[in-house]
Amino acid sequence: MAIENRGFGPNVFESKLGGITVTGRAHGLSAWFVLALRLMMGVAFLNAGLDKLLGGGFSAYGYLAHAVPENGGPLVDQFLWIAGTPAALAFIDVAVPFGQLAIGLGLIIGAAVRLAAFFGATMMATFYLANWDVAHGLINGDFAYMLVFLAVAAFGAGRILGLDAYIENYEIDGQALVDRYPKLEYVLG
Repeated sequence: MAIENRGFGPNVFESKLGGITVTGRAHGLSAWFVLALRLMMGVAFLNAGLDKLLGGGFSAYGYLAHAVPENGGPLVDQFLWIAGTPAALAFIDVAVPFGQLAIGLGLIIGAAVRLAAFFGATMMATFYLANWDVAHGLINGDFAYMLVFLAVAAFGAGRILGLDAYIENYEIDGQALVDRYPKLEYVLG
């Protein structure tokens, strides 16, 4: 069986990791699905953040002190330390709802999407470890959402009907912003 080399173009991507090269060719509808993933996660996180902020009195204490130990995850002691340390708990009580709100807004408007997706993936990885229940296998919704965030970041979903496309191309002295400051590609896209 021969492998056809279709060449490289805008819908072809390739990556090398650990001596293994993978190449893919995206379908024309891929952009719509990536956009849908970005918006889905944006709405979910915006709603989660708003529910916590507008619901009044959000505190992670009960969850960290009671549900996490019951779940028996690998980081139970660390989560119990947060629950028992007033400064750490106060930080979590602010960081979770405002983080969810910021991640949701960033994804919905398509601004700083890679940064938002990074923090979303980090939050989902933390939830995965806190919600540890491997009775039905290692993969659960938290793990799947973490991968969705990583896909949104990898595909530069902020460039698809998002503000990142405009921010990246904003010119300073005749030079696009990301050309002038290449490290912004880790935040935008």
